[in-house]
Amino acid sequence: MHTGSCLCGAVRFEVRAALHAPDACHCSQCRRQSGHYWASTDVLRSDTTIHGTDALTWFQSSEKVRRGFCSRCGSALFWDAMQRDKIAIAMGAFDQPTGVTLGKHIFVADKGDYYEIADGVPQNPQ
Repeated sequence: MHTGSCLCGAVRFEVRAALHAPDACHCSQCRRQSGHYWASTDVLRSDTTIHGTDALTWFQSSEKVRRGFCSRCGSALFWDAMQRDKIAIAMGAFDQPTGVTLGKHIFVADKGDYYEIADGVPQNPQ
């Protein structure tokens, strides 16, 4: 079991499965939402329980995707492509230890110009 929460603890979650290697998304939407790049892991909805949904707000960032954040403290928590059976959860919101390491960088063609990616992890342009 893996657990986590937003900064203030109003939104909490549990994942009843092993976590997959997360990816780091460098697209402009993820950078704007997170303030840098977005690192998350995809988990099955059926393995996930979210508590404190009264403090969870969803922003429809595109026709197919919404992003979940705590309406009290502003923590970015979820990336949800609603037609999928999985939801992405921010790695920074998990309690330690997670037991995983970064698996890949995505949308590196859109990355910010103020940093370099030099960790040796595979990079995908899109």
